[in-house]
Amino acid sequence: MAMNETSYSRRNMMRLIGGAAAAGAVAIPNLYSATTWAPNDGKKKIGMIVRSTRPEDLEMPMEGFKDDITPVERLFVRSHHYTPKVNLATWKLKIGGVVDKPVELTFEQIQKLPKVEVVAVMECAGNGRSFYQPSMAGLQWEHGAVGNVRWGGVRLSDVLKMAGVGSNGVEVLFDGADVPVGQQSDFQRSIPLTKAMTPEPLLAYELNNEPLPTSHGFPLRVVVPGWASDCWVKWLTGITVLDKPFEGFYMKTAYRAPAGPVKPGTAVDPAAMQPVTKLKPKSVITFPEHNAQVKVGETLNLRGVVWSGDGHPVTMGKISLDGGATWEDVRPITYNGPYAWRTVGFTWQPPKEGYYRIMLRAGDHTGDSQPHVQAWNPSGYGWNVAHSIGIEVVKEVAAPAPAPAETAAAPAPPASLKTTCVTCHEDNVIKQQKLSRTQWDREIDKMVRWGAKVKPEDRATILDYLSKTYPPR
Repeated sequence: MAMNETSYSRRNMMRLIGGAAAAGAVAIPNLYSATTWAPNDGKKKIGMIVRSTRPEDLEMPMEGFKDDITPVERLFVRSHHYTPKVNLATWKLKIGGVVDKPVELTFEQIQKLPKVEVVAVMECAGNGRSFYQPSMAGLQWEHGAVGNVRWGGVRLSDVLKMAGVGSNGVEVLFDGADVPVGQQSDFQRSIPLTKAMTPEPLLAYELNNEPLPTSHGFPLRVVVPGWASDCWVKWLTGITVLDKPFEGFYMKTAYRAPAGPVKPGTAVDPAAMQPVTKLKPKSVITFPEHNAQVKVGETLNLRGVVWSGDGHPVTMGKISLDGGATWEDVRPITYNGPYAWRTVGFTWQPPKEGYYRIMLRAGDHTGDSQPHVQAWNPSGYGWNVAHSIGIEVVKEVAAPAPAPAETAAAPAPPASLKTTCVTCHEDNVIKQQKLSRTQWDREIDKMVRWGAKVKPEDRATILDYLSKTYPPR
């Protein structure tokens, strides 16, 4: 572990601390009392795609894109470590580091600050990772590691001003109550102080006008509209103003991407990459579904959602009915602010039978728009190819085809796999990976560094099983 990572870890946080409205955000009165505040855990997730059960990582199904505001039952969950239980009676938010006066705030004190709301897309940096070729290790998100949510809370800048930010401040570091799994690093992320002091970043305690659920960071989480959710730290307990860039694992090594294109399959030194920050223009077609049959001549109301990133609200949506040869403007249907996704539509009457490739493409006012081919990166971040589906136009719509037969079950894993690899997490994390033997070899090395007790005599058996059972796509 690097010296700076140790210096700013949660274990040393106590030592460190001891020593105009934004676009799309509106100040509103506070309606709640801390004495009655509790996590909104009464609504269970519906139809989610399970990427991991321990830690909890759940993907929203495609049906979720049909909601203008994503309900909590559909909102994806990304957790690096096990979900903590926070006792609000003893919880405090500690602000320290390069400040004039370290501050500790209770939840009730935070609620007394001016409250703001903003509708903003929350999207995992790795959303779409499963579409990269060649594939890479990591949670194999498809489209649904994203949601469009109404956040309520207080401005991060208001809290920082209470402590008095020093003139030599450079970054703001966030730390949560989650405890690292095995020997993994504490999940800590930082953002530039210049970004933190703008009106947009929030410390949110509400999700869709209700208290945050435990899975989404109760009682307080960071919200940075327009930025990927890797810096939206959950279960927030500490904020530290730093006088130099943070060098912890999740800033110096993880959540980094090349500044330009690299050869697919190339290993890139993290030092040659830069932190993932802003979201890119993106789109999803919500109706019709891929491979649907539609009747020739009937009016088809195409639907989709488009969004973009920080400071560059989505301004363009175009649709192609011929695989990208020609494009037409879509009409906007909803608008909930510059950081929200917009529902768009297009009315079309298929003129003749055939197979049609429909594409939806988003862009922003700077001219940035979705590509047709994705530039590869070694961590699978930032996938934003123009969304594409195929539909069949027919005289008469056929009855739904029967579900495909189940594929043969994978061979039984060696006993050593259960005792070494399925202690910190379940096997659903393993099953979604499609890696080469070399990549599996690297994954075993990584897991050993993170605490997996792999005996030398078991290593080859585990590697053989993984590389043969879960090969590249």
